[in-house]
Amino acid sequence: MSTALERGRALTQKLNPDLEAILSDRYDDLLPGFSESLIEWAYGRHYAREGLDLKTRQLCTIAALTVLGGQTAPQLKINIEHTLAAGAERKEVVEAIWQMAVYGGLPAAINGLNAAREVFEAQDAA
Repeated sequence: MSTALERGRALTQKLNPDLEAILSDRYDDLLPGFSESLIEWAYGRHYAREGLDLKTRQLCTIAALTVLGGQTAPQLKINIEHTLAAGAERKEVVEAIWQMAVYGGLPAAINGLNAAREVFEAQDAA
């Protein structure tokens, strides 16, 4: 049986192999252990749970971040990347964002669509 940290690290290797190092470089000097805690808690204890497949969990994450609004743009973009890495099609990402216009309003959905466009354009340019 693996630990939550091991499960989280295995999962982030599929979605974004550099995620823990990026988080560590950005935040661990401010809050020691932040990157490990986030990987363990968010990915090892939540995303790795049974009951929903990873793609569905990621689409739910995109929906939530879209409704929360523009202040979540960096997290929305990284989770759009993770959702695509989990097997979602671009159309599914766009539809999940657009559905949130009903719940978060048009401004939130438009901000979400702009974030998706930025991710798609960056991937196309790479």
